Amino acid sequence: MAADTNNSTSTDSTAQQIFQGMVGQWAGITRVWFEGEKPVDESPCEGSFKSILNGKAIQWDYTGAMQGKPLVGSALIAFNKQKAEFQMSWMDTFHTGSALFHCLGKAIDSGFSVLTHYSDPSGGPDWGWRTDFRISGTDQLTITMYNIFPDGNEQKGVETVLARK
Repeated sequence: MAADTNNSTSTDSTAQQIFQGMVGQWAGITRVWFEGEKPVDESPCEGSFKSILNGKAIQWDYTGAMQGKPLVGSALIAFNKQKAEFQMSWMDTFHTGSALFHCLGKAIDSGFSVLTHYSDPSGGPDWGWRTDFRISGTDQLTITMYNIFPDGNEQKGVETVLARK
């Protein structure tokens, strides 16, 4: 089914504005939760978003740590005009194991949200992983990741609050 041209154009314009607002160097703090309300880890992080392929996509590269061990990650993020959806392929040295996460999503207030699913290592049903990118003004970006249990319940897994460098 073809996307509504007017809606697609409007959303494409929104996507381009979001991407332009993300381009640059960023630094901040990442907090990680495994269970409950209290983070199990908090560490500094930094990274960059750069426009690539003549503005058709952005690339996010970042460094940080988890429980004192360095981690690095990278994602390619685009907006598919035909499907009117955000698309992201993401991998890092802590969260994704040896998998490349392929995420799909939509615009949300002040940003966009993408969703993927991953296999339960013990052989149970797949779990979900949602990532929300929200821009506040021109100098703050919050990236919040949620683990989605097979029953549909969600729990915050990671929150990165970045300030423009």
